[in-house]
Amino acid sequence: MADISKTNRRDFLKLAATATGGLFIGFYWSGCDSPKMQVLSNEEILAKVTDFNSFLSITPDGDIVIYSPNPELGQNIKTSFPMVVAEELDADWARVRVLQANLDTDKFERQLTGGSGAMPHSWERLRKAGATARDLLLTAAATRLEVDKNSLTTEKGVIYHKSSGKKLNYGEVVLDAAQLEAPEEVIFKDPKDFKIIGTPIKNVDNKDIFTGKPLFGLDFYREGMLHAMVQRPPFGMKIKSVDDSEARNVSGIQEVFVYDNNVALVGSSTWPIMKAKKLLKISYEPEGNVESTADHDRIFKELLDSKDARVMREDGNVEVAFKNASKVITSEYQCPFLSHSPMEPMNFFAHVKEDHVELIGPTQTPDSARVQTADLLGIPKENISVEITRLGGGFGRRLRADYVLEAVQISKKMNAPVKVTWSREDDMTGGAYRPAVRYRFSAALDVEGNMIGYKLRGVGMNAGNSVRQDNFPSGAVENVLIENVNYESSVTTNAWRAPITNFLAYAEQSFLDEVAHEVQKDPVKFRLDLLQKAKSSPVGSVNYDVDRMIGVIKDVAEKSNWGKNSNVKQGFSVYFSHRSYVAQVANIEMENNQPVLKKIIATTDCGIVVNPTGANHQVRGGIVDGMGHAMFGNLTFENGLPKQKNFDSYRLIRMKEVPEVELHYVDSGYDPTGLGEPALPPTGGAIANAIFAATGRRLRSQPFVEQKEYSDMNLEIRRG
Repeated sequence: MADISKTNRRDFLKLAATATGGLFIGFYWSGCDSPKMQVLSNEEILAKVTDFNSFLSITPDGDIVIYSPNPELGQNIKTSFPMVVAEELDADWARVRVLQANLDTDKFERQLTGGSGAMPHSWERLRKAGATARDLLLTAAATRLEVDKNSLTTEKGVIYHKSSGKKLNYGEVVLDAAQLEAPEEVIFKDPKDFKIIGTPIKNVDNKDIFTGKPLFGLDFYREGMLHAMVQRPPFGMKIKSVDDSEARNVSGIQEVFVYDNNVALVGSSTWPIMKAKKLLKISYEPEGNVESTADHDRIFKELLDSKDARVMREDGNVEVAFKNASKVITSEYQCPFLSHSPMEPMNFFAHVKEDHVELIGPTQTPDSARVQTADLLGIPKENISVEITRLGGGFGRRLRADYVLEAVQISKKMNAPVKVTWSREDDMTGGAYRPAVRYRFSAALDVEGNMIGYKLRGVGMNAGNSVRQDNFPSGAVENVLIENVNYESSVTTNAWRAPITNFLAYAEQSFLDEVAHEVQKDPVKFRLDLLQKAKSSPVGSVNYDVDRMIGVIKDVAEKSNWGKNSNVKQGFSVYFSHRSYVAQVANIEMENNQPVLKKIIATTDCGIVVNPTGANHQVRGGIVDGMGHAMFGNLTFENGLPKQKNFDSYRLIRMKEVPEVELHYVDSGYDPTGLGEPALPPTGGAIANAIFAATGRRLRSQPFVEQKEYSDMNLEIRRG
């Protein structure tokens, strides 16, 4: 049944005809119940553009222009946002034009990319924008044709009166529609009537990407701008002395100077700067903790045994449960620091003028970049503009604005427009990494093999809260204790795709497999039994949807023929993150006494799938990313500096190492939930559990390839 969306008339501005016959509808994204809308003339658009968030425009020719406000880094919102508007509008997708909006906090709410939250936040607002415009057009057409509005239908930008055979395209009634009051309520389409949503749509930027159009930050160029690079210190170090005499003699170098414990090099292009950078002679001395990986190993051990931990969740009486247990299982799992490694290294353009600052480049948080720039320069943020380019990856790294501030500081010093560019080595050695974390799990079992107690302590390096205390199996076990210890490391860290859960899911799901194996229960049934407890007799709060989790588990078990082929060794994993549920099965077959990973099957419940093409890219990409970093990724430190400085020593997954990936979706009827991150967390656990099923070897640390249990396994990866 179609939804009726009620709107408050106060949320709509007066509608007026455009001078050129175009209908422009602006909707206010921060409204709690509905977007504000207004029809504006071209002159009014220029005058009032700061008063609105996003604009849907319809020209007399029937073309539709939709601005996409959020940064696009490959998560497909620049395509999926307009699809939602166009669906409710009943537009002809071939006539939709999509433009990237620049930062404007007066018009847009949540103009950022992170946390897989863009579509869940905007879903209803986008639908209202399209549905309200369609209603206005129908009302105008009914008057023009002198018929009952309810006798009209729409399809692909055309209004039909079937009994008379008359029709009008949207452009023909734009002027009339512009004179009307916005309706107090609009009717959303029933999902079964969707024609655009749920169909595979190609990325709207594909042609420009394939033909090399300048979409990305690295593409940006302005005549007369200077180029800059920065030499950053090892973590925990400060500059003692700098000899830049040789660097200054390189042709094309204009300036070398020290600022904020960094050395900036400015020149006519990046090539002479890269040469000059290698000629710098910098002496450092300790400023704080100068850490190495060996230090981290010691710190983890000390803090796991420390009595100084923060209790994040406590259900029942854990002490009694473990004291009376028939058996206790305890294991530790550890993950290393990881680089974000986006294909496009950090870069940004800044022009600090006397009364204005212009920022242009790839950022996941444009408003944060603006605010931090304003704080740095001591100027009003209204004096700063931010133009958002397409991002060549981010995975959380571009949530920070450190590279933006570098461009700002150097531009101010040089009194000129400056573009800062990081090399891959800069990205590896000066970045903000995924935190290193170690977990200790314990399970208390009764004589019948039931898990009556569950303990987890997490220790993270700058991780804040390294546990997710309300995730499964919390709520399904009578006695639970979950604790967290945070260590403030001199190594800078940052959110990394599916923060914390990117490793925690692997550790939790591997440990649950250990417990299931110990009590001789099927791993899938073991989890389903726990979930049934959470449903029928929950302990404390249950902050995940038990039925949705059960749904993906049962579906992937069916699709993968779980346990039905003795020649296939299977590993299972399931996780809830960013409002979505993903279950995975990894298939390993033994060939010549060696395990071969041949396939990963995944079932996802992310609510309504807006664009199957984009969804498949996100889920498959998350699985490949999760697999690659679980198996290969490792960043180690010596005297405050990463040993891995480029891809010759920092191992990423290769195309030939990607097995077949089979994707399925559960239509749970929910509005869209997150999709950019949820497929990554379960992958490591599915593979590790499959390896155990095939070899009897349990992998408790990442990367897998560096564990002694893995070293003589000779695991191969092969398609099909």
